[in-house]
Amino acid sequence: MSELEILEGGAQTTVQDYPGRLGRLADGVSMAGAMDHFAFRVGNALVGNPASAAGLEVAIGGLRVRFDADGVIALCGTPVPAKLNGEALPAWEAVPVAAGDELRLRMSKGPGMRAYLAIAGGVDVPAIFGSRATHTLAGLGGLEGRALRKGDRLPLGPVPGGSRDRIGRSFGPVPEYPREWEIEVMIGPQADPDFLTAADVELLCSRPWLVDANSNRSGLRLEPFQLEWARSGGGIAGGHPSNILDDGYPTGGINMNGDTAVILGPDGPTSGGFVVVATIVHGAIWKLGQVRPGADRVAFRAVGLEEALELDRGLDARIAQAA
Repeated sequence: MSELEILEGGAQTTVQDYPGRLGRLADGVSMAGAMDHFAFRVGNALVGNPASAAGLEVAIGGLRVRFDADGVIALCGTPVPAKLNGEALPAWEAVPVAAGDELRLRMSKGPGMRAYLAIAGGVDVPAIFGSRATHTLAGLGGLEGRALRKGDRLPLGPVPGGSRDRIGRSFGPVPEYPREWEIEVMIGPQADPDFLTAADVELLCSRPWLVDANSNRSGLRLEPFQLEWARSGGGIAGGHPSNILDDGYPTGGINMNGDTAVILGPDGPTSGGFVVVATIVHGAIWKLGQVRPGADRVAFRAVGLEEALELDRGLDARIAQAA
């Protein structure tokens, strides 16, 4: 079995997959998985992997690896200076590697936040609850449930037949990573008229919100803002009107903790006692993986069910172009 040697782990590099651990939220197990599933899925398609194959999520950059066998790779996501054996590596393209080759990713200045390295055959760490994805807070999945560091060796799966025929295949047009993001949401499950006023919903979608530097895969914290609220307190839950009896949290939910909104990420809590006033739709949730905390802003646009489904279908069609 071939391996990938980690020479430098970078700011935070983890093994991730798609779609992560589905069906475990009721057990208190977050889904984890690639935060930008669009770039991740395109990378897998370029090298001939199934969409579920595990790869590497590289936050900001700094990763350096060595391959011990011939293969095919694709680097997608945020623009990051990348060199293979000292030569510039093209992004969003299937590229051959040989035994002994070294890949180095410098730090990305943005826009965007995360790069994804797809390797033909995928990273073959054990699956836990049906997924190889890393959840560092729980110490679950990936390699020992943690970020990668110097000296680690990752087992790789067999290279799929036909992968080498894909060398030179590229994807375009690549997504734009703005500094101000429009993110599609569905209002609720706790919204007007029981929890919010119509003016609150309008405020939520009326302007861009700065994403606080204190953000990560668990959640993206937004600058504070005050809502009117449709009730004076939390009812049976007591206290602030953002309080409710503990309920399940959806991934991508906009969770109101008093005057602070937190967008729940793939490693976020699965339940709690605060309202979720809107939920990012699946066809837009990949954008969270490229929002840069402390620098970028997000603006929410409310959509209905049919538009949410159409966004998802459009994303699938774009990814299929790389297959």
